[in-house]
Amino acid sequence: MERKLRRAALRIFRVALKAVDPVEAVLRHVKVDGDRLIVAGRRYRITSFERIFVLGAGKASAAMAQAVEKLLGRWVTGGWINVKYGHGAPLRRIHVHECGHPVPDQAGVEGAQEIARIAREAGERDLVICLISGGASALLPLPSEPVTLDEKQQTTRLLLACGATIHEINTVRKHISAIKGGQLARLAYPATLVTLLLSDVIGDDLDVIGSGPTVPDRSTFADARRILDKYELWPRIPVHVRERIEAGLRGEIPETPKPGEVEFRRAQNVIVASNRLAVDAAAREARRLGFRPLVLSTFIEGETREVARVHAAIVREIRASGHPVRPPACIISGGETTVTLRGDGLGGRNQEFVLAAAMHVAGLPAVVIL
Repeated sequence: MERKLRRAALRIFRVALKAVDPVEAVLRHVKVDGDRLIVAGRRYRITSFERIFVLGAGKASAAMAQAVEKLLGRWVTGGWINVKYGHGAPLRRIHVHECGHPVPDQAGVEGAQEIARIAREAGERDLVICLISGGASALLPLPSEPVTLDEKQQTTRLLLACGATIHEINTVRKHISAIKGGQLARLAYPATLVTLLLSDVIGDDLDVIGSGPTVPDRSTFADARRILDKYELWPRIPVHVRERIEAGLRGEIPETPKPGEVEFRRAQNVIVASNRLAVDAAAREARRLGFRPLVLSTFIEGETREVARVHAAIVREIRASGHPVRPPACIISGGETTVTLRGDGLGGRNQEFVLAAAMHVAGLPAVVIL
């Protein structure tokens, strides 16, 4: 029985992954019809552009770039994408640059500098296609002066270790960056800018995905300061990070570009895949296999072991009373939990979730956690 359940769980998981496959996601939303590029219903005449550049960052950006090259082929002038070490893919016209994640490294800085250079080079008659996926925040490390890469790394480590959410980490990153929080759009303007995003964040907020390099930023220097105060990190962060944020609070340096500003007049942003899409696909497959799916939420946040405890409690309730859904049941949820480190640790949040949940359902028959 358990073996059959394991096979079913893996099948459901694979179907969910296929629903957000980067290549398929791009091809679903982007079409080429003659000399027309159609992006989520918006049409562009390809021959009206002098050059087409492809820029991007993220663990899936190489696969997304493969789809763009498949669609546009010889029309692509060139481009540059930053990917995590080991996540590259063969491309013909777009350079793939591997660098550090989740902690940025010097290779990432060099790649981000090249992306910024190409964006600045683009003119009014050019098209810039930007590809953003999970990990883009760490893979676009272009610190603003006087912040150094080492200081940005220290700040990222402190935020990760204290259990800050991805929204909070990205808010701080935007305000010590020269490229995030809409600033890549500022660099690319007045070129036409089309950004395809594979969302890995709760709620699919455009300004949070990859720290929003091509979308208006609603967060402020004051928000960054509040987050650092919340986790009692202000006295511990590097001095140049404090100086940068304090200068922003005093109005001595410009804020990140906000909604309605000129940089976004020729910009289109399209989410091509998301957590919600994967969860919906998992629920459909579970139902097809004969299970009663229960989608708890796609907005799950919190400490991983506590979230696991809640999921395990629902499992026990289903086994005991048939509520809130009768067996055979499949509980599905999505989101992003956090792990507060105590000393050195191995593994990640998903391994922690499975192990923590398993402790609470030990001894229950016919239960599989993935």
